[in-house]
Amino acid sequence: MQSDYLAHDAIGLAELVRSREVSARELLDIAISRTEAVNPAINAIVLKDYDAARQRASRDDASRANGANRTDDGSAQAALAGVPYLIKDLGAAIAGLRMAMGSRHYRHFIPTQDAPVVTLAKAAGLNIFAKTSTSELGQMPYTEPELFGACRNPWNLDHTPGGSSGGAAAAVAAGIVPLAHASDGGGSIRIPASCCGLFGLKPSRGRVPRATPTAAAGELGIDHAVSRSVRDSALLLDLL
Repeated sequence: MQSDYLAHDAIGLAELVRSREVSARELLDIAISRTEAVNPAINAIVLKDYDAARQRASRDDASRANGANRTDDGSAQAALAGVPYLIKDLGAAIAGLRMAMGSRHYRHFIPTQDAPVVTLAKAAGLNIFAKTSTSELGQMPYTEPELFGACRNPWNLDHTPGGSSGGAAAAVAAGIVPLAHASDGGGSIRIPASCCGLFGLKPSRGRVPRATPTAAAGELGIDHAVSRSVRDSALLLDLL
């Protein structure tokens, strides 16, 4: 199944879940296995939330097996239901999970509510299981925060994956997930996409809902993703 996982984009994986050729839990287990195999070399993921993600996947699988039209939040029947997903550790707060933003100053900061882009990702059915590295406060076009250490390009470990969404791009390029949340103020989606051979779009400002602008990006910042396919990026933009 791992070869099938790597061969599909997010839309393809969601179709497999919808047709019950694979379960959301099976996809998540592959993503976690892939993380454990490649992350020690690339250092793309800086916070893991495996147990909560496993519970969500199992709950959605049970709902699907019982023929329910929807779970309480609708995620089991959503467009990207069951697809494992990563959130960049900058600005996109997840309630109850640390958001260090690549900075030692924020290493103990735990938000109390989800950011709009996280709420919308969950509604799209994406299963968030970890957070990716960013340059400190998103300020650099490479991803080497002192708090977590350098993130490496999976194509060549001597090279950078770019920044500030370097962890997201490295994770997608390494096959951990087919698309991952990223954000861009002055190139932070586009630079890593270029470095890692991915598709990266910075949507127009105001297109994707945001919480109060962060000090890191101000009003220039937007939320979207890096992906292996154009159609994944297009669908996700519609959903966000």
